[in-house]
Amino acid sequence: MGASLVAGCTPPSSPPAERPTASASSVPNLGSLTGKAKVTTPSGIVFESMEAGSGPSPKATDTVKVHYRGTFPDGREFDSSYKRGQPTSFPLNRVIPCWTEAVQLMRPGGKARITCPPQLAYGERGAGGAIPPNATLVFDIELISIGS
Repeated sequence: MGASLVAGCTPPSSPPAERPTASASSVPNLGSLTGKAKVTTPSGIVFESMEAGSGPSPKATDTVKVHYRGTFPDGREFDSSYKRGQPTSFPLNRVIPCWTEAVQLMRPGGKARITCPPQLAYGERGAGGAIPPNATLVFDIELISIGS
């Protein structure tokens, strides 16, 4: 797939913050975890720290630069910044709620795997032909930096 789904995670026809999520302050800061610590947030996101980063975690209002790979639970890939050969940047509060919440748990240089329940991803509407309605999504995310 040639276009980034993450940068366009919120379809133009819907507002960026259409579903409430738990704030990052309601779950422990996981960016300092090492190894493969796996927790489920109060909102239902499964967050697995693959590599700890350092420095401050981003806020929902920050712009972040990431590399990522998006798959379905069976491993089928639907999007990858790695395949495009360049990371992507976006305001963290302009993407699916799962990303807004989970990336706030990371620190620059950190890597995590997040499993997004449908209601915190694209829900009943899906995303074009790439993501069906009510799909659980898995993302491997590398937080490169905070800021433009």
